This record gives sequence, C-alpha cells and structure tokens, in this order.
Amino acid sequence: MTTTAEIPAALLDATEHQPGARAALAAALASPVHAYLFAGPPGSGKRRAARAFAAELLAEGAPDPADARRRGLADPSPHPDLVWIAPRGTQHLVDEVRQQVITAAAYRPFEGARRVFVIEGADAMADESQNALLKTLEEPADFVHHLLISAEPELLLETVRSRCQEVRFRPLGEESVQAGLESRGLGTDDDERRAAARLSGGDPRRAEFLVGEQGRELRAVAVECGNAALSGELEQAPWRRMLAAAEAAGAHAGEETVERLAAVAAEAGQDEGRAGRRAAREAEEAGRRAARRARTEALDAGLGLLAAWLRDLAAVAEGAEELVLNADRLAELRAAATGLDARAARRGGELVMDTRRRLQVNVGEELALEALVFRLEALLSTSRNQA
Repeated sequence: MTTTAEIPAALLDATEHQPGARAALAAALASPVHAYLFAGPPGSGKRRAARAFAAELLAEGAPDPADARRRGLADPSPHPDLVWIAPRGTQHLVDEVRQQVITAAAYRPFEGARRVFVIEGADAMADESQNALLKTLEEPADFVHHLLISAEPELLLETVRSRCQEVRFRPLGEESVQAGLESRGLGTDDDERRAAARLSGGDPRRAEFLVGEQGRELRAVAVECGNAALSGELEQAPWRRMLAAAEAAGAHAGEETVERLAAVAAEAGQDEGRAGRRAAREAEEAGRRAARRARTEALDAGLGLLAAWLRDLAAVAEGAEELVLNADRLAELRAAATGLDARAARRGGELVMDTRRRLQVNVGEELALEALVFRLEALLSTSRNQA
C-alpha cells in the first residue's frame, strides 16, 4: 500500500480533500494504464489532480525528471509532450480533437518516455468527436496516456467510458468550503460565507466567485428576477441585467487570461520580435476563449441562483427553513414567501432548469430569459391570487 510520504507532493496537495482519488492515483503511478476518466462535480479538484498526475507521468523516463515535472505542472504548460485542450465555448471543436489529440497521438515523445493528452470538459465533445477518439482509446501507442476530465460523465458515450479507468471525485462538504473562504479572508461575514458554500454545491471556486464583486452582482440580479416575477413589476427588464452581469464576468476572465499569458511570455523571454507577436496573438485568442467560456458559465450560474431562490421560497413556504441555501437572506425570503404556493415555486425552479438546458443548444439568450421571467410571473402571481 502506498503511504502518504510516498505520494508526490503536487499530487498530495491536489487531492487534499479527495482521499479516494488520492489512493487511486497513487496506485496508478506504479503501473499506469492508457486512459483515465477524472469524474466529479465542478470544483472537486479533478483538474488540478489531472495536471499533477500528468506531470508525474511526464517525469518518468525524462532526462531531467524534476524539470519535466515542473513544466508539466505549469499552467499553461510549455512541455512539448503534454497536450491540454479545453472546449471553445459550449463544445469542443471536432477538428481540434482530431488534430491535437487523435493525429498527434501517433507521434513519439519529444523528450521522455511518454506523451499525455488531457481533454478538459470531455463531456462537451460531440458524438462525432467521441467516436473519432474511440479508435485511439482502443489501440493506443504504448507511450500515450489520455486523461479525460468530466463533470457529467454520463454524457460521454458508454464505449468511451468503458475504455477509461475512472477516478471518482466527490463534492466538498459545506463546512470545508466555508472554512476555505474564511481562511483566505473572503466574504463579509459567516452568513455570507455559509450561503456561498451552500449555493456553490461543494465547488470552492464557485463559492469564491459568489463572495466577489461579480458574484454578488449576479446573485443580486437573480434575486431581482425572482422578486420581479413575484410582484409582476417587469418594466425594468431584470433579465437584461443578468445578461450584462454575465458579459462583465466574461470580459474580466478574458482580460485576466491575456495578462497572465503576457507575463508568462515575458518571463520566458518571448515578449519581443516574432516570438512576441506570436505570443500576443495566442494570448488574445486564449483570452477570447476564456471570455466566452466565463460568460457562458456566469449566465448558467445566474440561472442556477434564480432556481435556488425559488427553491428557497418553496422551503420557507412549507416551514422548512433549515433547507434554505440563501442563509443570509432569510428575512427577505420570509417576506417574499407570504401567501405563496410552494408547489408553484418548485414548478418555477423547474422552468428555470429547463431554460438552462435550452441555452446549451444556442437558443436566443435574451428572448429565452425574457420568456422565462414572464412565465414565472404568470405562474407565481396566479398561485398567490388563488391563495
């Protein structure tokens, strides 16, 4: 049995709250297979663990294992034998999967004994991409390792899942997320930290976002949409504020990405001449991808917060206040739930979740949000009139 002292430091740190995944990955290092599926909810640490595991795979057989490990851990990584792709927007591009993973997997390592291909958000691959990847998974070269990272592994084809060894990551507990916020001095008080921990669903990154300026704005807009539907006062079109908040989150993420990559290029001496121009172009493209992804995630998060608000209204209406997620806004929930039919609030939450699913297939965002709020208004006002 592998002891804690024998587990590489980066992997030990990355799996701090995931003892099951830690044990599985430590054992896998002794005799790694060709494909792994890192499966678990957002924020459970699977991405960080995948990077640490990839770095260890690259270190074995490398001329300088410590340097190979260091470059493998860098994000983004300059190691030529590590290919890491993330979805551009809501889906992976089929050509990108074919060229950067399937075709590239046929070439031998540039430096060491192994090549590692990581597909982040693997569930965002279309069936065409998954079917194309299948042959590579079935007949891998002996030096190739694939790491698939997925928050929704059930969206992967069974033929793909069955060819990967699954490493399961569990959601973090509310207490752990709240303690993490407190240890970093985030959040105004315990009530806000508790609410963020509950609303995050065990995702520490989401909780951190919720106690930041943009997260607070998105949360306020979600509550505004819910309350506007309750009151019937829709003249201010609160759904537009939700779109604007998502746009701001995307712009912020894009700017941060460009700045971070520019700093990496400068540190590597690639900030001048042809190399500098290429690095700048790559940074701009990465910034656009990050902005699109962050905007999509923020809009989805805003709808999730609206669904949580409606869920909380139902809980309060039924006298189950201990189930409330928005623990720091209990007084407001009590006032809003007066005379409300809990069944209507729960049905409203279902409508929100249906809109979240529809937005994943590129329906018109503003029209979808406007229709949602008007449907909520009709549903909730009718329930109050009947009460």
